[in-house]
Amino acid sequence: MNSRTLLTALAMGAAVAVAVPGLARAQGDVIPGTKVGGSRNIKLLAHMTMDSVEKTADITMEQELSRPYVYTAHRLTPSGVDAISIKDPSKPQIIWSWRIENPDLHKGAGSLNPIYLKSKGRYYLTNAFQFGAAGPDNDLGALVWDVTGLPDASKVKEIARLRDPENPGGFHESQAYKHSNGQALLFTQSSGAFANVFDIDKIAAGGSQASWLVGRVPVPEQPNQPRLSYHDFYIQYDATTKKDMFYGAGAGGYHVYDISDLANPKLVSSATGISGVSRGHTFVVDPTGRYGVAEAEYQYAPLRILDLKPDTTQGGGGGRRGVGGIRVIGAWQADWQDLSHNHVIRWPYVFASAYEDGLQVFNMMDPTNPYTVGYYYTCDCPHGRGAGYDPKQPNFESVFSGAWGVEVRNADGLIAISDLTTGVWLFKMEGFDGWNGHQWGLPNNSTAIDWDNGPDGAPKVQKVS
Repeated sequence: MNSRTLLTALAMGAAVAVAVPGLARAQGDVIPGTKVGGSRNIKLLAHMTMDSVEKTADITMEQELSRPYVYTAHRLTPSGVDAISIKDPSKPQIIWSWRIENPDLHKGAGSLNPIYLKSKGRYYLTNAFQFGAAGPDNDLGALVWDVTGLPDASKVKEIARLRDPENPGGFHESQAYKHSNGQALLFTQSSGAFANVFDIDKIAAGGSQASWLVGRVPVPEQPNQPRLSYHDFYIQYDATTKKDMFYGAGAGGYHVYDISDLANPKLVSSATGISGVSRGHTFVVDPTGRYGVAEAEYQYAPLRILDLKPDTTQGGGGGRRGVGGIRVIGAWQADWQDLSHNHVIRWPYVFASAYEDGLQVFNMMDPTNPYTVGYYYTCDCPHGRGAGYDPKQPNFESVFSGAWGVEVRNADGLIAISDLTTGVWLFKMEGFDGWNGHQWGLPNNSTAIDWDNGPDGAPKVQKVS
């Protein structure tokens, strides 16, 4: 661990404030024209202001109640990552922080995307970085720490740095997955035309980085696409087909691969040629793999709901088709003037981090007619004044401010939001006290990975976690 590591929250104390739960604010109490407060069924547990505006990027949360930890990316300068104890969700505390060496020399967005994994009884934290070419570490994609020893910050150990000098620019996004073959995997975005697949056990064992890489998922060739790359992706087991599936958002739209054989990924279908979508941003599917919720990163864009397995025996029944028969069958938006960012699915609910519109929850039980069931505005920001806004161009709006990342803890239904502008928020939704797919007659698969048992519906392999 380098000298920039902070072992306790002491040094960060001045930057942390916890909100008093239950205080609803009227429209415009903070800045005229802002959206504040929330629906009656969303209870605010705590709010941590963290550092300063535009510094808090993505968020992840461990799923075991015995390990009550949230991790957030601290972007820009100084770039790094924070571990937050939520043992008492009403009183979150930063218990460990790390910042890059020589922070003022580093350029670009920097820290973006924390992910956690578990394998063979050890817990790992990874964080994706993107540093600019004008400073050091332009080839640094991610750092990996062993965080098994938390809450004792002195036991957190850096074990690896993932670099890609052949494809500089770092890793914008990453995701974790427990493969049906038992491997605990880290998938990373790249500036190249593929997503990398790393084995966390191989990383922990040391050796050369080449030995850690166990696969790559290509981006299908797309005509007239200057950036042949992924932005983000989601990986889930399909309990019907008994296959590990990769759902990638990037050049051309949205792409589905069978990655059961990591060495030979097979393109299953693509949703391209969708009106208003030249590049996909986020792509998450329901527990069955039938319906996908897809985001495209531009103002006014709704979240589109895709039917990934349309029943052609029923004649198609409308909707806009992409390549491979995928159809757009529904759409949802919190406010037509804005844009939603990331989201996770706990059927029938979708929890979205919706930039200016904060936490949004909608019901997609009827995917052709989704509707909002709860919300809480976290941004406290005026409309159209987000990242990149230039007051010298009064007709230009930027809605890239507010809620960035979201995660849900299945054991108790705790909701965590990271807000680019205002920090970290913890919520509960009335009547939602946890989630298990079996309670809905569905596979128990979601962004909350069962590291001990592997994907629901997959053949059991020797226990490795």
